[in-house]
Amino acid sequence: MHPVMKPALRRGWRDRDTVQFGMTPAHAVTLGPVDATTRGFLDLLNGTRGLPLLREEGHRMELPADRVDTLLKRLTRAGLVDDARGGGPAADALRAQDHVLQRLRPDLTSLSLTTAEPGGALARLAARRALRVRVEGAGRVGAVLASVLSGAGIGEVDVRDTGHVEPWDVAPGGLPADAVGERRDAAARAAVRRAAPDRPRRHAHSPGSGAREPGLSLVILTPRDDVSVYAPDPVATEPLMASGTPHLYAGVVEGTGVVGPLVLPGGSGCAGCLHFDRADRDPAWPRLIAQWRSAPARRVGACDLALATAVAGLAAAHALAFLDGRSPSGTGARWEASLPGLDWSARPVRPHPACGCGAAEKSTGKTKKKNGRQAGEKAKGEHVSTNEKPRATMAVQRPSTERRCETGAARPTGTWRAHV
Repeated sequence: MHPVMKPALRRGWRDRDTVQFGMTPAHAVTLGPVDATTRGFLDLLNGTRGLPLLREEGHRMELPADRVDTLLKRLTRAGLVDDARGGGPAADALRAQDHVLQRLRPDLTSLSLTTAEPGGALARLAARRALRVRVEGAGRVGAVLASVLSGAGIGEVDVRDTGHVEPWDVAPGGLPADAVGERRDAAARAAVRRAAPDRPRRHAHSPGSGAREPGLSLVILTPRDDVSVYAPDPVATEPLMASGTPHLYAGVVEGTGVVGPLVLPGGSGCAGCLHFDRADRDPAWPRLIAQWRSAPARRVGACDLALATAVAGLAAAHALAFLDGRSPSGTGARWEASLPGLDWSARPVRPHPACGCGAAEKSTGKTKKKNGRQAGEKAKGEHVSTNEKPRATMAVQRPSTERRCETGAARPTGTWRAHV
């Protein structure tokens, strides 16, 4: 391991003995008291030294080896330390492609904020290179979203759509003006390639070779038809449900941006659940949806450019969180924002017992488990920081990492403190 203090977090001294890493409440960590020797040792954590050399340097600074190891352990536990050479073989391969890594450096730095284990950020970034994502729909939302995913390091982003590029499909970061008249899917794929010209080439298997394509990690549905955005047809995603392929909805309808739900087949609410829930709450819903779907499709719908770009960005963020192994708030929920206020709010999409997806049965069969410790309960070696007097030993203070299961729940504001 070659420890390095995470460069994403700015360093500032609150007083002569207390240092704060990070500015925002979501990621800020405070250390203190920090003596002059420890301050000097922190400056050595720049990724150029392995543990043996750090122990030698610590010895010269009159820091015993066990003190060095304890300090590194506590800093790592606080999420402040990365490993400049960690992440495994895939990370090593990406590290060797310096031109690729330089382009993805901001994404890597961001991942380090949400990945506690040293080397984990580069491992996650390298893992993206092996993923396959399909975007169905190449309008103002879909083309931009596909380009963002490709630029963020997803190895293969395929786009599917029909027809030709129209002038109103053009959007910054998506389909360019000179693509008008081209096949819409081909133009979108070209935009994806431009977003990441260094992405690995797809290896096509020859017919009869017996080799199988790796499965899709995620399908994102970004229809250009406003009815399909507002009321997605469950029939359209039956193949995805049958194959167990996760899929995410996103789009713009009548000045409202929609992101979600992220559907985990058999595990969370789907388009069918959404339909049955609406029918329960509004008896006229089946009649309305039948009229909307049978009406002639609009040639040009309402799709504000800024709103479409915001939807594409939020959907991409939810997709990347899922692909990185996390549980984004779009799982089982629809995020909506309408012009002109653009206040995002989450509407739950709960599993419905009348839907054949099976999510309701799985949901009712689960036993509820407590998430985290009860309020006021302390783990061994940790101390509640509320109204606590300063201690004579170095401590770490940061926002709680307890996760909240409720959709759209705010980040907990508690803190924890661990001796270093």
